[in-house]
Amino acid sequence: MIAPTPDDEAEVEASKAPLLDHLIELRKRLIHAIIAFVICFIICFAFAKQIYAFLTAPLAHALAPNHHMIYTALYETFFTYVKVGMFAGLCLAFPVIAAQLWLFVAPGLYKRERRAFLPFLLATPVLFIIGASFVMYVMLPFAIRFFVGYETPGGPDTLSIQLQPKVSEYLDFVMTLIFAFGLTFQMPVLLSLLGRVGILSSAQLRAARRYAIVGITAVAGILTPPDVVSMLSLAVPLVGLYEISIWCVRLIERDRAREEAAANA
Repeated sequence: MIAPTPDDEAEVEASKAPLLDHLIELRKRLIHAIIAFVICFIICFAFAKQIYAFLTAPLAHALAPNHHMIYTALYETFFTYVKVGMFAGLCLAFPVIAAQLWLFVAPGLYKRERRAFLPFLLATPVLFIIGASFVMYVMLPFAIRFFVGYETPGGPDTLSIQLQPKVSEYLDFVMTLIFAFGLTFQMPVLLSLLGRVGILSSAQLRAARRYAIVGITAVAGILTPPDVVSMLSLAVPLVGLYEISIWCVRLIERDRAREEAAANA
């Protein structure tokens, strides 16, 4: 690792403050983040029906026109819309929340560390959006068709089995998938950060490739519905992201070696 320059030390030293000042600054950032979330929640709750209709589009496309959703509690739909507003509001307010976190942490970092960490902070929401989009447009339609395939028509001596999806249960199912895929798509960010601090190297990641593929397959089998197509729809992108992570760590190592050579010179 490259030692900090005197200018870096002076900059961090100037940012030092008593503990009470740090607590006041933390309270300020938390208040700003909460206000941003509340405003985004109110906006998203006003459009909760439209957002929920967007989330149910894959289900509506897979089911026949005469199918519908049900709710069994008087308050179920209302609280479902509240959860939709909170979920969408959190996603909408994330840039502001991340910015407040960055403004609180950045003064305690060296300039080189800020330049190194900022790309990862920017990549996090991008990869989450990619994972959520992958759920909505690739994985979820396959999963819905798989589960709808278990409907059974009735006969003279048998009862029909028809899907009657509940409003709240479908939202929980979709939110779980979005969070699961959004978090697993953060693999390049996590592995690159570990490579940045020197915990992992590209050689170690290449040596562990076969074990990583086995682990990714197991994770995909746990997070996705029990069919091969859904499992592969998560496993294949994650394997690709693992390879991208190796490439990112290799670039980090190359830049670090170049900086160390320049510092030694």
